[in-house]
Amino acid sequence: MRRTIESLGQSIIDTTESLGRGAMMLTETLVWTFRPPFRLRLLFQAMEFVGVGSLFIVLLTGLFTGAVFALQGASAFRLFNAESLVGSTVALSLAKELSPVLTGLMVTGRAGSGIATELGTMRVTEQIDALETMAVNPVQYLVVPRFLAGVVMVPALSVLFTLVGMCGAYFVGVVLMNIDPGVFLGKTRWLVDPKDITDGLIKATVFGGVLTLVGCYKGFYASGGARGVGIATTQSVVVSSVAILVADYFLTAMMFE
Repeated sequence: MRRTIESLGQSIIDTTESLGRGAMMLTETLVWTFRPPFRLRLLFQAMEFVGVGSLFIVLLTGLFTGAVFALQGASAFRLFNAESLVGSTVALSLAKELSPVLTGLMVTGRAGSGIATELGTMRVTEQIDALETMAVNPVQYLVVPRFLAGVVMVPALSVLFTLVGMCGAYFVGVVLMNIDPGVFLGKTRWLVDPKDITDGLIKATVFGGVLTLVGCYKGFYASGGARGVGIATTQSVVVSSVAILVADYFLTAMMFE
């Protein structure tokens, strides 16, 4: 009983400590975002890593997501003679939910894990300590460029995800399922509002900040050599994925109000 209580108490202490350090890192990141020196070279490098490096996997996922969703939607709507709604249904689903969520998850698996590995390696090899010794703030030098890159590039990737997904849906719906192309596009323009796209971009922006901040946090506080870096990378992917899904629910609830 004593060991159980001690283990539970230690878990609560560790969780509270992690939340506190994460909140402090977020605050420090936001503060340093608007304070010089502004390291544009590091920002562009991070944007290339997060955005350009994830482009292929995001586009491939978007293409087949739209195609599968159109295939399932056409099969279901055909039971009610409502195949004309396939295009608008796919567009709404992609713009508001699927694009930001799946883009966030794909970027988490590729870029978020890479960020955690890179910063974790720097921590265990004492490179972060060397930055502090040289009077360089490690959060401003390492975290801020990656955080801004996630906030900027994930929404851009989400837009491309939606575009490619609609191309896949158009091919399946019009070419394979013989839906009238004018009806497909007309219903899409009629039922999809700019607010639907804006809501998806807001979600993607939040998800980009979440996945990069979690990756930076896990790598920044990694310990225990190579094994510790591996654990930090795994935790980064798991925590970021869960955080994206939880944040998606709350953002959706707020947008429906």
